[in-house]
Amino acid sequence: MIMSEATPQPPVAATEDHVRVFHGDRVLDPYEWLRDGESPRVQAHLEAENAYAEERTSHLAPLRAAIFSEIKSRVKETDLSVPVADGPWWYYGRTIEGKSYGLHCRAPRAVHAERPNLAADRPIEGEEVLLDGNVEAGDSEFFSVGALAIAPDHNRLAFATDTTGDERFDLTVRDLSTGQVLDDRIRGIGYGVVFSTDGQWLFYTRLDDAWRPFQVWRHRVGADPAGDVLVHQEDDERFWMGLGSSRDERWLTLSLGTKTTSEVRLLPADDPEGEWRIVSPRREGVEYDVEPHGSRLFIVHNRDHVESDLAWAPVDSTSDADWRLVQASAAGERFLGTDAFDAHLVLSLRKDGLTSLRVFPLSDSGIGIPDDLTFDEPIHSVGLDANPDPSNPKVLVGYESFVTPGSVLEIDLATGDRELIKQQPVLADFDASRYVQHRAWANAQDGTRVPVSIVRRTDVPADGSAPGLLTAYGAYEISSDPYFSVARLSVLDRGVVYAVAHVRGGGEMGRHWYDHGKLLEKPNTFSDTVAAARLLGDEGWVDPKRLGLEGGSAGGLLVGAVVNQAPELFRVAHASVPFVDALNTILRPELPLTIGEWEEWGNPIEDPEVYACMKAYTPYENVTARDYPAILATTSLHDTRVFFTEPAKWVARLRATVTSDPETRPILLRTEMAAGHGGRSGRYAAWEQIAWEWSVVLDQLGATETL
Repeated sequence: MIMSEATPQPPVAATEDHVRVFHGDRVLDPYEWLRDGESPRVQAHLEAENAYAEERTSHLAPLRAAIFSEIKSRVKETDLSVPVADGPWWYYGRTIEGKSYGLHCRAPRAVHAERPNLAADRPIEGEEVLLDGNVEAGDSEFFSVGALAIAPDHNRLAFATDTTGDERFDLTVRDLSTGQVLDDRIRGIGYGVVFSTDGQWLFYTRLDDAWRPFQVWRHRVGADPAGDVLVHQEDDERFWMGLGSSRDERWLTLSLGTKTTSEVRLLPADDPEGEWRIVSPRREGVEYDVEPHGSRLFIVHNRDHVESDLAWAPVDSTSDADWRLVQASAAGERFLGTDAFDAHLVLSLRKDGLTSLRVFPLSDSGIGIPDDLTFDEPIHSVGLDANPDPSNPKVLVGYESFVTPGSVLEIDLATGDRELIKQQPVLADFDASRYVQHRAWANAQDGTRVPVSIVRRTDVPADGSAPGLLTAYGAYEISSDPYFSVARLSVLDRGVVYAVAHVRGGGEMGRHWYDHGKLLEKPNTFSDTVAAARLLGDEGWVDPKRLGLEGGSAGGLLVGAVVNQAPELFRVAHASVPFVDALNTILRPELPLTIGEWEEWGNPIEDPEVYACMKAYTPYENVTARDYPAILATTSLHDTRVFFTEPAKWVARLRATVTSDPETRPILLRTEMAAGHGGRSGRYAAWEQIAWEWSVVLDQLGATETL
């Protein structure tokens, strides 16, 4: 087709000779030069892509403004989270109208015997602002908090901040009684910071060149960081680490893990210079999670059953030989972890594809008969909220669904009595009764039944006339559980049916669901998504000619692979920070995250079968000369998890290969030049980003007007 002179022309990426050779397979990769993010030439190309995307979508400016305004109008901008009692304080967060970032605050329990008024639009009496993100961000284009810890005596605050998006943080320690900064010279740390009992010491992690947390350091507060002591270095490049503390603050925890193997170490919090004790030495393929509770450890582990069991052991245990069974997972269940309180143990699990909580009474005589918490909605998500006080018989529980805003319930574990403490306020014209959610089942090509969650307006008929948007993820055993979204209302109110495919590779249906969507079975993830897309059209949920597809990160890999397999099913596809050059990345062990990813994707360097499997589905290497949907790829320059290189190369190849009309089905690349894997920071900037992306999708679906 000859495009009109008024139609903006996309950038044309140069091609250069670059050859990859593995297992005798010689592959030309003409866009590999786009890997160097420091190159002025590469940055100029990204800027040109941004300019093209902006010009190509300039007609959508009114729609973007409308979506942004709708999101903003529905959000209570000055709001308060549920205050949580911890020691002598109520801890909570606040947001203020016009401010991009939240405030971390506390108020004295001596002034407020009961939980402070949640309706307050002003500071609570006696409030102390611990951290104001707006102040800390200053004039930085990006800001995030990677760790925030209060010392057990509540007199010191440690927090770690990132102002580029690369997920390396700078640590600050502040005296809360005087406001004095005690430390600000520790730079480039990872997630997680924990204090010793006396608050005189803290522990933090450092990252290696592959962005893997691999060291734990001990620091005396206020001392020169040059004197910090390395207490553990993890040399196995598959293992990551995380720091934490027990609910009763008696123990510091160091969790080490790969995708399939774990090891937990404990240190008495009042003995910071002591030796960390291994609960059970790592054993290949065995994962376990530990919850200290008085003289016992509660352990969820998969040593004996793939879906895990609940066990206990003496608190000083150093071997899994000490583990004693409490309860084995039943058919349809997957045990995830435990939280112990003085009189009850709460087991988090998946049951029939949904999250669930099971409560065990605890006493000196043993562990009682458990009972599951139940909820009325057939599709929902539930999980424990912040509950730092183990002596409190009432716990805070988070609950939401596609149609029920995020809610915090207080549940008495002894009686089962529950009270709604707060539900996310949704302003303007929101009425939950206008929306309805469903669960459908698609038949995958191998006969597996794949759950699909669907939400729509009640006045949108299921007669095959509605536009639809399908999303999926399907990796790392991460589940796409139901959640409420204010921003999603702008899509639903334009008559779009929104669907989530719970495909293999995720964890919705248990560990086996994950195992059958990884390594050499990874293609199941993509064929499951194709089956879900066909279901939506075949059963009349959507108009097959007006279906969109979206996914981010590993879900972006899914988007790219699925549109290669079945481009005719979709009108538009949005791939966010997409892992679309997966094989080239996994073939480079020097890149961040690669070695640890071999347990997810396989090692194509050593295994020709893995290489062939990945080559057959990697989106970048399988673009073909046929009509594709409109493509929107979004990324961030400072993303250290999925480099911008991947969508940049993918877009270049798509433009050079596909045969679809670029005027009606454009291929766009938009790069945030001051952001990381999660996109822009600050709520207003995030809303602007969402509005920009969804305006492109809605335009392609012919769903720009509200009902």
